[in-house]
Amino acid sequence: MGTEPAQPPHRHGPRELCAPGLELYERALRQGKIARGDLVTAPCLIDMALVQADPWDEDRMLPVPPSAALARLLQPLTREIDERIELTLTLARSLAPMAGIADGDPHLAITMLEGPEAIREAIREATAQATTEVLTAQPGSDRPHATLRTALDNARIAIAQGARLRHIYQHPARYSTQVRDYLHLVPAESLQVRTTELTVERLLIFDRTAAFIPATTDRSSALHIRHPALVAYLAQVYEVLWAQATPYTDQLPITPGAPVTAVQQSVARLLAEGHVDDVVARKLGISVRTCRSHISKLMQTLGAHSRTHLGVLLVRSGIADTEAGPPTPRPAPGA
Repeated sequence: MGTEPAQPPHRHGPRELCAPGLELYERALRQGKIARGDLVTAPCLIDMALVQADPWDEDRMLPVPPSAALARLLQPLTREIDERIELTLTLARSLAPMAGIADGDPHLAITMLEGPEAIREAIREATAQATTEVLTAQPGSDRPHATLRTALDNARIAIAQGARLRHIYQHPARYSTQVRDYLHLVPAESLQVRTTELTVERLLIFDRTAAFIPATTDRSSALHIRHPALVAYLAQVYEVLWAQATPYTDQLPITPGAPVTAVQQSVARLLAEGHVDDVVARKLGISVRTCRSHISKLMQTLGAHSRTHLGVLLVRSGIADTEAGPPTPRPAPGA
């Protein structure tokens, strides 16, 4: 008489899903429920909070929507990215000035560039040597015409040499006419653009052999990095930011049913976290005046009588909820 085969041990990392777990989660989403006993083969669904107990039936588990689960799981990763970027900048600012003490070689792995003209010239030289890819992350929601003209000239040089471009902007840049004009002048087949809600600092990487980051808060100085390990690390940070960013041609995710834009939802989320107007504006790369205009529209939309009342209504409405459901379709920029 045969016996049931023993189940293999359930072993994998704390942030991973095994094949049985994915299969069971998919079945739960299709059926709207699963039996608690089914989790014996995939306890990782509970560990990652992909299912939750049914309050009306203790033997049944209900699936958590993928969008809500993904938002919650990405939160610690986003914080970790911010901390690592800040640590990278701090270490670079501390050690770069000492590079010349250790070695008089003009081909130092890290060079301090002083002044806008020196920075622009170094970037032009790196662009002229790029033949594979140019990766950039740009803070702020708008860029001066002169800056975009220089960026356009550099983009054309890199593309002419066979390099492909990838840009990361912050979400408000979607509504910038200057950024939109720049994107229309660059061949679409050579350029990919995404936007993020995160507060990004300026970062440029050329062929994964050279990188530029600010050396001072006012960006009047920059570090030209050619150390292979540091450049590889910055490229990895960029890829993580890129994976979490939203393609420029896609609609930004917003709370279903909420008559607010994605940027206003970002403002609401930061307000709910206790940040003041200046900090909210800096994190989103917009002016304080624009930030307060968004806050005023949020107050009108929710019928708030004061800023304190607005905070209460934001929590009740769910607009500031980071675990919002799937996005509501919205016209793409320039549509």
